[in-house]
Amino acid sequence: MTRDSIATVRWPRLMIVTLIALIGVGGFARLGIWQVARLHWKVDLIERVDARIHADPVPAPGPEAWPAITATSDEYRRVTLSGRFRNDETVLIYTPSDFGPADWVLTPLERDDGTVVMINRGVVPEELALAGRFDAAPEGEVMVTGLLRMSEDKGWLFSRRNDPANGKWYRRDIGSITRAKGFERAAPYFVDAELGDPKAWPRGGQTVVSFRNAHLSYALTWFALAVVVFGAWLLVLWTELRRR
Repeated sequence: MTRDSIATVRWPRLMIVTLIALIGVGGFARLGIWQVARLHWKVDLIERVDARIHADPVPAPGPEAWPAITATSDEYRRVTLSGRFRNDETVLIYTPSDFGPADWVLTPLERDDGTVVMINRGVVPEELALAGRFDAAPEGEVMVTGLLRMSEDKGWLFSRRNDPANGKWYRRDIGSITRAKGFERAAPYFVDAELGDPKAWPRGGQTVVSFRNAHLSYALTWFALAVVVFGAWLLVLWTELRRR
């Protein structure tokens, strides 16, 4: 390369382009690394949840354990508990389902210690639910086995808000439901009952255990963008150094 060609390199322009390239490559690479970390977290979560739902049931947490319950450590754990259903306090919660518009049927289970746990007994097509054409919970002492679920305190972007005053519910916000019912010692979680009679309504065993895992594709996208920016910088550098 001659001295004249070197003199024609537009160094201020090249420095600006280099700075932008550094920011772009660094930023995209960091996002890619973050997605890789999220990938490992998601895989670990899926493995933990899969182990929980296939494990032998354990006693449902009592009042002394309620403050420490978290989604990370407890959700989707198979639990068992006994008590008496309070059918007169059943709550219907609207939900889309494989059967079309439907309702979850949540009935409180009162345990021997006086505490209450809301049991999601399953789903009923909305037409049957509104007409009351579904089975009441069994009378007397019963044993329930199912998956521990966390309260749905927050709705989705376009979800309708619960209307406790009029008894209309659109998400399983256990705190709101138990307060509206006046339950003083109610668990902060609910239990999705396992499938009983496959032809009965409500129909249990409808828990969807599915976690979207697209972190690998996201990571590859960010790394590819970093490579593209780096390649573009090399092209600009090559062009500038070849100027006459």
